[in-house]
Amino acid sequence: MLHIVACIKQVPDTKIIKMNPKTNTMDRRTAPAILNPYDAHAVEEAVRIKNRYGGIVSVVTMGPPPAVTAIKKCIEIGADEGYLITDRRFAGADTLATSYAVTKAIEKISKQQPVDLIICGKMSIDGDTGQVGPGIARRLDIPPLTSVNKVMEINQEEGYAIVHRKLEDGYEVVQSTLPCLFSVEKTINEVPYSPLPNVIRAARYKPHVWSVDDLEGVDIKQLGLKGSPTIVSKVWAPQKPAGGTLLEGSSIEQVEQLLSVLFEKKELFETKEEI
Repeated sequence: MLHIVACIKQVPDTKIIKMNPKTNTMDRRTAPAILNPYDAHAVEEAVRIKNRYGGIVSVVTMGPPPAVTAIKKCIEIGADEGYLITDRRFAGADTLATSYAVTKAIEKISKQQPVDLIICGKMSIDGDTGQVGPGIARRLDIPPLTSVNKVMEINQEEGYAIVHRKLEDGYEVVQSTLPCLFSVEKTINEVPYSPLPNVIRAARYKPHVWSVDDLEGVDIKQLGLKGSPTIVSKVWAPQKPAGGTLLEGSSIEQVEQLLSVLFEKKELFETKEEI
């Protein structure tokens, strides 16, 4: 039976969040927590693969206790099981420490049912690094396929997957052995409204909640701040660009004003002779 694990994250809605001008940090209290949009597409693709080939979909996330809300959203989409690893010792983790902790959770999940495929969103909207997925793959020693925008085939019997990877000037078709990890683009699918039975199940569902002590073979030094070699020294909101000049008057007057500006900046349009 095909077992797919989707790695997700609960993030603040960056369309609403504000910066604290005194601390130069994001004020997470100003925005609601949501399921990372890229991860929603990852879960949707996992469910589509399950419906196509059979199997089960598990979702796993690291975060504070309220992150169960994100797991419930995944159950609405069609996931079967959800796992939350939550502990103060995870706090302050960068992408390296996060990939380590999530890997330990996946290793425990795989002992219950071997994992054939891991799917992550391309990146989280609060970090934009795209490093956690490949970091998990590296720790599990499985192939990472990034920027996946189409899954062509999953063949569990022969142990391979074929996907399209998005490139700047097109796409490439890649075949990989299973198990492997996909990090997917938003363009891979559309996340539809959840059917009522899924919504009811999600409302009643209780995720599996694990602490550090519930995981096996954990090196505490690789968790949280202790396991995070990167440090954010400063975060600030960029200054808003100056507004443009509004040209007024008749069309002839506006053209004259525009030409005047262009003549003042004529050096920008001059071509320099090569020496």
